[in-house]
Amino acid sequence: MFRHIMCPIDFSDTSARALTYATAFATWYEAQLTVLHVATTFDEAIAPVPVSDAGRVPYPGSRDDIIAKIRRSIEQAGATALNARPLAQEGRATELIVKCAAALKADLLVMGTHGLGGFHRLLLGSVTEKVVRTATCPVLTVPPAAPATTPGPIVFKKILCPIDYSPSALKALEYALKLGRQADGCVTVLSALESMDPEEPCEHVDFEIRTYRQRVIEQARERLHGQLAGEPRTWCAIEEIVAINRAYKEILQRAAASDMDLIVMGAQGSGGIELMLYGSNTQHVVRAATCPVLTVRA
Repeated sequence: MFRHIMCPIDFSDTSARALTYATAFATWYEAQLTVLHVATTFDEAIAPVPVSDAGRVPYPGSRDDIIAKIRRSIEQAGATALNARPLAQEGRATELIVKCAAALKADLLVMGTHGLGGFHRLLLGSVTEKVVRTATCPVLTVPPAAPATTPGPIVFKKILCPIDYSPSALKALEYALKLGRQADGCVTVLSALESMDPEEPCEHVDFEIRTYRQRVIEQARERLHGQLAGEPRTWCAIEEIVAINRAYKEILQRAAASDMDLIVMGAQGSGGIELMLYGSNTQHVVRAATCPVLTVRA
């Protein structure tokens, strides 16, 4: 599935964890790995900003200094044997990450999400969210709660894939099923009915309202089943779930309760109220998920 993986790092613990995942992916898929650091400027002395949990924002240095530091990060992540390519760029992080990914024809970006506090959280979180919204290739975001090391190839046995039938969500479903089949795992496909009250109507509520509610639920189940009816289940179990809840709340709750290994979902689309709403759900999930999240554009 992946031939060229790019992992932007800022030398924090959060990005080191993401590089570990990128290394495992590159090893599994025998893919080229590029490790990128974007500095605001080279050769400018700026005092480091202390952060409570995530270390310090590094001193900017020369391009050669940063390349050397990237190589050390590659070695620490166990990616030396992959001949990973170090790359240092100067400028605005979001723009250069997306631009470099496109220029290198990367088909997967792997990034850490925001840290646990302070300036670092604001910086990395903002960059990651903007990349998720604008990158044309899939983006795997790795949260601080994800395991810091991967003892072997990354295999996602339990995958949650929310679906709203938008183009990006349907593309995400393709990725989820491919990953599930490679792992001989299970993909839980979730359809959330956001427009309905999650509370069951009281007994005294009009019968027609209760009947209408049940009809909407059944129609949602039929649509979901129809979407998945032609999918082979030999190498991957598929679970179909219709829930009544805000989508991002249901995704996060179900992922945590079922100890999911991965969430695969559509990224924000290019227009339309449905895509805008789904993009908002994606943002909530990327921010709060405790497992990695793979976001996919149509």
